[in-house]
Amino acid sequence: MTDGPDSRFMLRALELARRAWGMTSPNPMVGAVLVKEGRVIGEGWHHRAGEAHAEVNAFLDAENRREDAAGAVLYVTLEPCSSTGRTPPCTERILRSGVKKVVIGCLDPDPRHDGRAVGMLERAGIEVVSGVEETACRELNRAFFCWIKTGRPLVILKLAVTLDGRIAAYTGDSRWVTGEPARRRVQELRRLCGAVMVGAGTVKADHPRLTVREPADWPCQPLRIVASSTMTQEELNACFPDGNAELADPGKEGWTAFLDRLGKRNITALLIEGGAGLAGSALDAGVVDRVEFHIAPKILGGERSLGAVGGRDPLRMAEALALKNVQVRRYGDDIAVSGDLK
Repeated sequence: MTDGPDSRFMLRALELARRAWGMTSPNPMVGAVLVKEGRVIGEGWHHRAGEAHAEVNAFLDAENRREDAAGAVLYVTLEPCSSTGRTPPCTERILRSGVKKVVIGCLDPDPRHDGRAVGMLERAGIEVVSGVEETACRELNRAFFCWIKTGRPLVILKLAVTLDGRIAAYTGDSRWVTGEPARRRVQELRRLCGAVMVGAGTVKADHPRLTVREPADWPCQPLRIVASSTMTQEELNACFPDGNAELADPGKEGWTAFLDRLGKRNITALLIEGGAGLAGSALDAGVVDRVEFHIAPKILGGERSLGAVGGRDPLRMAEALALKNVQVRRYGDDIAVSGDLK
């Protein structure tokens, strides 16, 4: 359900929510806007886990502007929380505010909240409208939704490939397949994800840092996971002396068990960045939720240069994994093709 003014203010709330991209995990990103007589009187967003939620910050902003929220309309991208966690429930704050209407982007799938706030607000005589810009609101917090519903992180497979589907020369050299704009997009993905995973071959060939470097003072560095059955802890420590790295063997442990273990550590999104063996293993196991291939306008050629995806050898084209909800974006000279596998 989308209405003109409601849509406009919800889109503004989404803009506010995105300011905390990657900062709120395991909480969702949420934005809120207070509107009275067609005029914005307060705005807020959830900055990080453990701090005030978006609705509370919007009310505080209105107070700082010396505006009265009574009779206003509250726009919020996600259903307000209705249980006590690290902060008090936002629904109680809304009930005390005197707002006449609450417009919600999407409901919260957390069973502690799902639909509960709607009932509480309506019983108090507050008009509630939900589903405004719902697709965009759900997509913003897709990782959170996956984690809440399944207990495991959203799995994103990102690969940089040439036009002929190669990720490296036969020597293992892969710097750089894509240009700087595409690599900035990778930084954005790393900011979202609580863990970044590569194979041991990628570590030995490229010596990647696997860190967020834009911005330079990023406070939430992802856990670095190296998939290997042979690398030793000493070798891992030599590659990542800061200690924020660990070994894993999801092929032996089982991908489901591995992802469940990450979910219990409040990791809501896992970014797999290669190489071919790890990508093939994850795809064969059926655990990849979304792929993003960055395609460079280059042709590497050769019989021994490395292909993008390993794993099983399908017998028929009908066995190819098809994407849904496909999006195509351009980053400099490179093209990014992304889509869902489930």
